[in-house]
Amino acid sequence: MDQKVPRRTREKILDLSLRLFNEFGEPNITTTIIADEMKISPGNLYYHFRNKDDIVNSIFATFEEEMSRMLTVPPGSKPSMYNVWSYLHLMFELIWRYRFFYRDLSDLLSRNRILELHFKKIFGHKINVVKEMCVGLHADKTLAVTPFEIETLSTNMVVTASYWLSYQYVLNPRKYTEEALVEKALNSGCYQVLSLMQPYLRGETLKHFEELTIKYLKKNGDNVFPVPKTAPL
Repeated sequence: MDQKVPRRTREKILDLSLRLFNEFGEPNITTTIIADEMKISPGNLYYHFRNKDDIVNSIFATFEEEMSRMLTVPPGSKPSMYNVWSYLHLMFELIWRYRFFYRDLSDLLSRNRILELHFKKIFGHKINVVKEMCVGLHADKTLAVTPFEIETLSTNMVVTASYWLSYQYVLNPRKYTEEALVEKALNSGCYQVLSLMQPYLRGETLKHFEELTIKYLKKNGDNVFPVPKTAPL
């Protein structure tokens, strides 16, 4: 029974720290603030974590594990516009849950060697997953791209997906966490990322993209983006 108490306290510290980092930014939160919010002494906090970087690295380990599972594509799976859109939405939800990593990334990488090495791998893994998707669509003759365009397109899609929510924060920092705005940001993020593919889409895949565009932009109540006209086969 006694063995479970430290584990519960540790998990509570991590949950609270993640919330504080997300809400106020990791550079603005100290171990003293975390201990005060937990209503424990700094010594009790240091019993579980050596310092703030130890807390950050523990949160990152969970994030990296979840991201790795998400980026594992089942062998033999064929991409479709519907499952790609759903996959993207799940990816945005994961980034949102750990958004401080992306918003404070430059500061974190400048002083945390673990994050510096591992985040580079995560970005590389993301790009490889998008490349595989593009290659699959190209093989089905629904994505008219050259190998060079696949390289550029994959990088652009990953960069847009990774920093879309940070961009939304810049636009509206005071209302950034309002539920309606978060859902709108996730939906419009999917559109923004996949719209990079739109000029290259053909056939049924392009039609599916247009259907999803109408559905999600209407759901957002957003009439800013024009619905593209279907390109010829």
